[in-house]
Amino acid sequence: MTAEPRLRSARSAPVQPGYAPGEGLMRLPAFWVVLALLVTGGVRMTMIAGRFAGTYPVATMTAIALFALLAVPFWLVVTELDFLEREPPALLVLAFAWGGLVATTVSLPGSAALDDLIAKLGSPHLAADWGAALAGPTVEEIAKTLGVVAIVLIARAQVNSVLDGVVYGAMVGLGFQIIEDIVYALGAVALAGRGDHVEPVITTFLLRGFLSGVWSHTLFGALAGAGIGYLVVRADRGWRTRLGVAMLAVLGAWASHVLWNSPLFRDGLGNGALALLAVLLFKGLPPLLLIMVLVRSAHDREADYYADQLAKLDDPELITPDELEVLKSGSRRATARWHARIRAGLRARSAVRRLQRAQARLAVELSRGTPDLGRWCHEVRRQRRILVGLGHPEATAPEGKGPWRRTASTVFTTALAIAVLWAAISTLGGG
Repeated sequence: MTAEPRLRSARSAPVQPGYAPGEGLMRLPAFWVVLALLVTGGVRMTMIAGRFAGTYPVATMTAIALFALLAVPFWLVVTELDFLEREPPALLVLAFAWGGLVATTVSLPGSAALDDLIAKLGSPHLAADWGAALAGPTVEEIAKTLGVVAIVLIARAQVNSVLDGVVYGAMVGLGFQIIEDIVYALGAVALAGRGDHVEPVITTFLLRGFLSGVWSHTLFGALAGAGIGYLVVRADRGWRTRLGVAMLAVLGAWASHVLWNSPLFRDGLGNGALALLAVLLFKGLPPLLLIMVLVRSAHDREADYYADQLAKLDDPELITPDELEVLKSGSRRATARWHARIRAGLRARSAVRRLQRAQARLAVELSRGTPDLGRWCHEVRRQRRILVGLGHPEATAPEGKGPWRRTASTVFTTALAIAVLWAAISTLGGG
């Protein structure tokens, strides 16, 4: 390994022993507080959904189905961010539930109350123009950030890197985004006054889900979560520095949300779908690029830490030097799987992925000081034997192979997404 990765790894926070969800939770006061809030939020959201379902059953089921489907790719992307040290599913569900049940329950009346306060202290005109940009983000970002704090309070050992904070924050934001969008979609049905029709639901899905989903609550939550992760993990920094970074991250999430909701360029940058798309990019790209940089930095530091754990084994049957470099990079892991599929078929691709998962888990157990590593070493060797039997013994790819295909695929997917966005905006504008 080069000197630079060692320096990054040395600065990485030590990984603490994992927390087994359910073990000792009932002895934690924070667990009962979180549980009470989730139950209260669940009852509140059930009552709202019940009222809509009684009046607009078809529209309600359509909204739930569409936004549930939208949640799937977001969930998969967020959970894949921390490939090396994956978060327990129970805690991911808890984070999602906090965003969907607790944060929404607080934000719906809280934002309305703050909007009224802006109208009284400022003016009705100010509230009409900037109420959504000031009231909503202020209440919502605080409520969502408290969801990451709740995870820390009940499972501190699971937040052992800044990347963990990003994942939990994004999950809270995703839960909030999905439930809020369902409520807005059904509100649009009621506002339309045409009975149980699905057109307002589809319009809301395209605008708030498909167009805005890429850079809305999931991103804002991830940014705030990064700050909480830094506050918790970076014990090598002073308390004031850690608290300052956390506050700056939450402020950044709030500012990004304010920009997104603001009346700036309300009429677009001209006429047509491209002008409206330019506004979406102007408002959405800053937090997206910032999160991409944060995730890349946090992932690299965590990867260096775990790679150091595996390098100490000095056992090519468990991991070769080339595989060690591949495991540290998401793009290289993907390239290794692609190369296995080209050379030896889909079974080899699946085996490479399972091998990478097993190697990552072995690294985590090494970092935790687990005394008996036999189970994890056995799984690595088992996947290795499968690859050897398929004629592809090492989970690597030659330099220069694969990236151009991934680049072409990315360009094609991006172009297709822009075309769909343009068509959707044009359709909505024409309607």
